[in-house]
Amino acid sequence: MPEEEDPVSSMRARSVTRPVLGVICCTRTVGEDSAQVVMNRYVTAAMSYADSAALLIPSLPSLMDAREVVPRIDGLLLTGSPSNVEPRRYGDDEADDAAGPFDAARDDMTTALVEACIALQKPVFGICRGLQELNVIFGGTLRRDTSTSEELLAHHAPGTVDWATMFGHGHDVELLEGGLLRKAFGRDRLRVNSVHYQGVSQLAADLRAEAIAEDGVIEGFSASLNGTPVVAVQWHPEWDVDSVPESQTYFRLLGRALRRELTELT
Repeated sequence: MPEEEDPVSSMRARSVTRPVLGVICCTRTVGEDSAQVVMNRYVTAAMSYADSAALLIPSLPSLMDAREVVPRIDGLLLTGSPSNVEPRRYGDDEADDAAGPFDAARDDMTTALVEACIALQKPVFGICRGLQELNVIFGGTLRRDTSTSEELLAHHAPGTVDWATMFGHGHDVELLEGGLLRKAFGRDRLRVNSVHYQGVSQLAADLRAEAIAEDGVIEGFSASLNGTPVVAVQWHPEWDVDSVPESQTYFRLLGRALRRELTELT
């Protein structure tokens, strides 16, 4: 009579074959201490629907070289964050502290990580701030008025609402013909949540627009750089991911990229 399989041992055996996703941390203050932080929802959504393991990468560029880390991961996820990319990084030296809060250490770390990923052909995915910093890293610029401009949709709910209401705020985006996202989602429009104060102003030359809001703000892009897939969205697919099949689709794309199966961009 065959022995019964130990479910724990079986899970461990399967897990060693899964790709490893690097997830960037943010510099935050917890109590009186500085901490490296990433919200669980990013990590659990990726691990569940990309079917990957995960390693958190601290934004401590003075203590760690990105080239030490990137050979040990199969891809990189740049998450959303309360912080904004420093304006000087996209040529705006006149912005004051009101354009913050900032996280210069994360800006430095992500720039180095992305450069190392491109060199080693490791895919890079971005969400919200991740989209913004990728655009800046590749030479694009940002606008800081997506929640205040009378010419644009309100891209952020009022700051006084609870989180469920904040992430319930949204709008439609058009998924552009011939794009990766349109093919993946199987439709030309998508309803997305909208929780951002900044957005793309000038899209970097090497990036291809994939999703556009009704007011013209670019909310998704892709690229193949040195044969490396780069995909980012402005909305938050990690929020309530278990209830939204389209959000699960984004992380499944990430899983395919980690396994080098995303041939549409390579």
